[in-house]
Amino acid sequence: MDIVQSVDRALSIIEVLSEYYDGLGVTEISEKVNLHKSTVYRLLTTLIYKGYVVQDVETSKYKITFKLFELGSRKIENMDLLTASKPYTRILMEKINEVVHLVVRDDNEIIYIDKVEADNTIRMASKIGKRSPLYCTATGKAILAYLPESKVAEIWDKSKIEKRTDNTITNFDVLKAELAEIRKKGYAIDNEENEIGVICVGAPIFNRLGEIEGAISVSGPTFRITKDKIEAVAKEVKYYAELISREIGYYK
Repeated sequence: MDIVQSVDRALSIIEVLSEYYDGLGVTEISEKVNLHKSTVYRLLTTLIYKGYVVQDVETSKYKITFKLFELGSRKIENMDLLTASKPYTRILMEKINEVVHLVVRDDNEIIYIDKVEADNTIRMASKIGKRSPLYCTATGKAILAYLPESKVAEIWDKSKIEKRTDNTITNFDVLKAELAEIRKKGYAIDNEENEIGVICVGAPIFNRLGEIEGAISVSGPTFRITKDKIEAVAKEVKYYAELISREIGYYK
């Protein structure tokens, strides 16, 4: 990479200062970034001019300002989930070669807000705008797993619990046990629970406040997403869900 030395040094100073609430003097900064004091001073002067650093009038120590926070917040405010997810759901589809869905929760249902179709002869019947229950879908369970237990109970009570297939969970205690497993693994599986012959693997997306924002999933027929492939598919779904979460401001 073609690194601009002065920019690299200035950012190193900002990173060091971010760790010291009371600030640091020029000598201390110089030692920590391994630069001569005169170089550090010139860089600090520029950072002060641009509003990223201030010098305490009483202690003469240098501190970072909230400018980086303001810039980051501006990006997050202008970033919506759909826009943030598109590059990642496309790559995920290309890696797995199965349809990828992006969903959000609306009361006791999920809504499909994006779909990236794979080039397969047999395709999923889902479409953008479609609604499905939370309790019997991979994305729905991925969302439920990170909601408060009281909210999960409320959603369950409001849902029309139907035995859609032989695999559909219709017992609340069984669902709660599965949600605990989902939290451990970081992903959920719809093992022909919503539709016979279709298996889905879903993972949660979190926003900058650490709250559940939505979920993504990979779906396909059971003869393509076989049991021996589930772990590999889940690893990719989790990875791209985490990248989308970061894109909208979430950091662990």
